[in-house]
Amino acid sequence: MFILIFDMFLTFSGVGLVIPIMPTYLKTFGAAGQALGFIIAIMAFAQFIFSPVAGNLSDRHGRKNLIIFGLLVNGLSQIAMGLSTELWMLYLSRFFTGVGSAFIVPPVMAYAADITTKEERGKTMGWIGAAISLGFMIGPGIGGFLSNVSMNFPFYFAGGAAIAAGIMSFLILPSVKPLGTEFTTKGDNLFKQMARSFKTSYFVLLIVVFVFSFGIANFQSTLTMFLTYKYNYTPNDIAIVMTFGGFVGVIVQGFAIDKLFNRFGEMKIILFGLLVAATSLYGLLFVSDYFLILFVTTLFSTATTLIRPAVNTLISKAAGNEQGFAAGMNNAYMSLGNMIGPALAGTLFDWHMDIPFTFGAIIILGCFFLTFVWSKKTAAKQFHAS
Repeated sequence: MFILIFDMFLTFSGVGLVIPIMPTYLKTFGAAGQALGFIIAIMAFAQFIFSPVAGNLSDRHGRKNLIIFGLLVNGLSQIAMGLSTELWMLYLSRFFTGVGSAFIVPPVMAYAADITTKEERGKTMGWIGAAISLGFMIGPGIGGFLSNVSMNFPFYFAGGAAIAAGIMSFLILPSVKPLGTEFTTKGDNLFKQMARSFKTSYFVLLIVVFVFSFGIANFQSTLTMFLTYKYNYTPNDIAIVMTFGGFVGVIVQGFAIDKLFNRFGEMKIILFGLLVAATSLYGLLFVSDYFLILFVTTLFSTATTLIRPAVNTLISKAAGNEQGFAAGMNNAYMSLGNMIGPALAGTLFDWHMDIPFTFGAIIILGCFFLTFVWSKKTAAKQFHAS
């Protein structure tokens, strides 16, 4: 588990590491905001395409080799970004960073399901979620610090670390047999797999994954501009707001999530998280004091970090011997939200800076009601079946 958690942390810290340096780095290519938006979207697009493939392959051929492959591709693509001399090279390199991430995340989640019992699953997913959140949180800080060496150095550092993690995983990570003695996962293309996900017992949970990923991406992509244009916040002010919320989320995921699951159950945590996320996202429009803004954004960040491990746990429990397929679909729906969220939020922000937060709150609230009705129907079916 330590190796799996470390691999996830390294993957997402590498993603976050380039955030503070990209605007300046893009200036050397004569590019600005549009290019940055495309770089964000192209990585999510690659994850959307290849996550189901990676999940499928991990069900058929095991998890370890795919994780190692993903780390090596991720590392080489990060180095390629640092070596790029043309804008198209940046796009291509970032696309392959997405490919590498797609071959890491679903197999890691499936591997974690293989080596844990259903009772341990919630705690395990909580630690994986904490690794993701911690990577996103401290990655930008590491990137900013390393950029003092040179603008290229953060890419080389992230790439070298990912390759080192791949070598470490090859030497230390044991090969385990995926759950189940025979695989029902078919070698379907992406569209057939997406269509098959509609028929799974956990499809509504995949919708939740898409919606909260959309909400997080919507929030992160517009919060900086919102606070800058509306309140004239400095980069340091914004960094504190975003980092503090992420830090609280990491603490909750790492140390409290298992107790919360045991006491309330995953579904109640999901419903509570969706309701708090929608309320806090909309509530951001009605606060102006710095500490109130800090409080509301922390509420949103904590709510979304509660949702992620809860959804991952329920999907994993429902997946049976198709852990790879389920994890692949999970990451695909997450990537779809990450891809659509920033693009739509940017367009809505240009119309009016309040609209992305109102729209995001409505979407998350709608997901709350959908999940609530589905959970009641599922509970009724289980009651009658017993």
